Amino acid sequence: MKSSLTFHKVIVGLLVMYLLIPLVGTLLFSIAGKWDHTILPESYTMKWYIELFQDERFYDAFRRTLFLIVMSVGLSVVIMLPTIFIITVYFSKWEGLLQAAAMLPYGIPPIVGAVGLIKVYSDGPIQIAGTPWILIGAYFITILPFMYQGIRNSLRTLNAVQLVDAAELLGATKFQAFRTVVFPNIISGILVSTLLSVALLFSEFAFANLLVGGRFETIQIYLADKLNSSGHLTSAIVITYYSMILLLTGTVLKLTFRNEKNPVLSNKKRILSFFKKQYCHKNTALEGEK
Repeated sequence: MKSSLTFHKVIVGLLVMYLLIPLVGTLLFSIAGKWDHTILPESYTMKWYIELFQDERFYDAFRRTLFLIVMSVGLSVVIMLPTIFIITVYFSKWEGLLQAAAMLPYGIPPIVGAVGLIKVYSDGPIQIAGTPWILIGAYFITILPFMYQGIRNSLRTLNAVQLVDAAELLGATKFQAFRTVVFPNIISGILVSTLLSVALLFSEFAFANLLVGGRFETIQIYLADKLNSSGHLTSAIVITYYSMILLLTGTVLKLTFRNEKNPVLSNKKRILSFFKKQYCHKNTALEGEK
């Protein structure tokens, strides 16, 4: 038993090292003054970070990227959450079709998708080719699989169909059942899907480059442009936006679970509290009728 636990720890340790080594190397290169013939940098400097934070283009690119991500992810949550809930609970026979549609982005290469979008939206009543709006639509499609799987798995774990049926039997409306019983208990699943989508879109380059290019410079286009000037500066950009994603993720997770030491227990208490209120309300209504 002890040897088996040690073996698992070694495997996990090797995996963590494998994932961290590229990041550590990038960090060292971003603060290296001279690094030619040695294992570690010969000198260290913050020159590249100072140069980066004095560049207005970096801040503009970051703001544009953040705008695109907030719009795309927000639109995805607003559209996909009620759609998945309604189909899962009330129209389960259409679930296979929705799943197939949500998985389509996996089978369409970004270059093919970008060329198709440019061709469709260059003419006609909706001419948005070359604008941020076409990129928001492309990003919306890109994160569909992540949003679908996260929300759908949360609903399955929660047994949403049975909970909604029980709530309706106790007199709750469909909207009350969703708002009070289902939604508070799938927030963690929505949050995970959202964070995965944010991380993916921060590193997305193909759509941004092909659909808008330099007309609406995002952080990845800015990064590609700086690749030709300095590898040290490029490493500083990567470490900076990676740190921002890490900080954002940690903050969101902390704010979400700060009052819930045991999220599973809190969810159960929330559900039982709602059912108790509905039961008391129904009994009161029946006694009033008598």
